Amino acid sequence: MILLQQSRKILMSAILILVLTITTACGGSNVAQVERPSNAPAIGRDVTYTQLERGNTSSGQSFGNWVVQTSKGLIKDAYVRDNNKLGIVISQQVRPNEVRPLAKSLVEGFRKNFPNQDLTVLVYAPDKKLILTAKYDTQTSQIQYT
Repeated sequence: MILLQQSRKILMSAILILVLTITTACGGSNVAQVERPSNAPAIGRDVTYTQLERGNTSSGQSFGNWVVQTSKGLIKDAYVRDNNKLGIVISQQVRPNEVRPLAKSLVEGFRKNFPNQDLTVLVYAPDKKLILTAKYDTQTSQIQYT
């Protein structure tokens, strides 16, 4: 009887080792996928422009969607990062002399939705080249354009 119990323990141990070895060997690729962050694509690493999301937070996503929807075609795309940076791509309908007033208006709306922090609005041309940066400073309540 003792011999039968010892044989059963040895057999169960061997089966357990075999199962663990097989699952580790076959499931190793899944572990690598879990460790990789998948929530936000890295900009500049073979990511096309259309794959970027409107915001990396739910409130940023909502604000980015609102900006595009209420712009009446003046803004083709928008994104919000970290609730303090807004990037927009203007359409060809926006004249050069309208870019700064548009940026100022966006800063004011952005400030109401995300108060008590320094904010940045980046304005991109239709070809996605940066044409204006507006930085709002909460200490001075001033906007600086570059």
